[in-house]
Amino acid sequence: MIQADRSAERRPPGSGQRVLVVEDDPTVAQVVTGYLQRSGFTPVHAADGALGLELARQIAPDLVVLDVMLPGLNGIQVLRELRGASQVPVIMLTSLGEEEHRLRGLEFGADDYLTKPFSPRELVLRVQSVLRRTHAAPAARPDGVLRAGDLLVDRTARVVSKAGRELGMPVKEFELLVFLIQNAGRVVRRDELMREVWSHDFGDASTVTVHVRRLREKIEDNPSQPVLLKTVWGVGYRFDLPGAEAG
Repeated sequence: MIQADRSAERRPPGSGQRVLVVEDDPTVAQVVTGYLQRSGFTPVHAADGALGLELARQIAPDLVVLDVMLPGLNGIQVLRELRGASQVPVIMLTSLGEEEHRLRGLEFGADDYLTKPFSPRELVLRVQSVLRRTHAAPAARPDGVLRAGDLLVDRTARVVSKAGRELGMPVKEFELLVFLIQNAGRVVRRDELMREVWSHDFGDASTVTVHVRRLREKIEDNPSQPVLLKTVWGVGYRFDLPGAEAG
C-alpha cells in the first residue's frame, strides 16, 4: 500500500517539501530536480516506475512529477497504484502526440500535466500552484463546510461525503467541486474553470472535461443523467441543485 499524504504538515510550498520526480531521461531529471532544489523543494529522483512506487512508499512525497513513458511500469500504471491508496498531487509529463496518454492520466486522477518540451520554470510554477492550493488556509467560516443536498464538502478537512459515505477525491477534483458549489446556479465557462481552478490563463479544455466526468462519477446517482453538475452546451457547466447552500 502507498503511504497516505502527510496532510497534517502545513508547510508553505517550497519549504523543503518533498517532490518525487519519476523520469527515465537523465538530462530531463537533472534539470527538473535542479530547478526544484533551487526553488526550495527537496527533490527525490526515480528512474523507473517500480522505483518510483517504492520511493513513494518510503518518503510519502508532497507531490509527484510523473513521466508517462517509463521503462517497466509506465506512468499510467504508476498513477493507478498511487491513486489506490493516496491523493498525493500528481503532475504528469507527456510528449507531443501523446494525447491519449494525457487524457488517461487525467481520468485516473492526475492533477495537472505538462507537454514536453517544457520550461523547467513553468514546471516549478505548476508545482507551487498545486501545493499552494493543497495547503490553502481553511475558509473563513468555522465549520468550513459546503452543503448541497446529501453532498457535504468539508473544506477544512478537505473531505467530501455523499449520504454519509466518504468519497476519495484528488486535489483538482476537490477544488473543482468547491468552486462549482460556490457558484451554484451560474453557468461557468471552461476558460474560467481553467483560470480559477488550474491557475492557467489558457489550456486544453479536455482537462476540464475529464475532471468533470470523474466528478460526476462520484457525486451523481446516475452520471449519464446528471442532476447536480450539468453541461450547458457550447458554454460550460452549471451546478444546478435547488437549495444548494454554502455552510
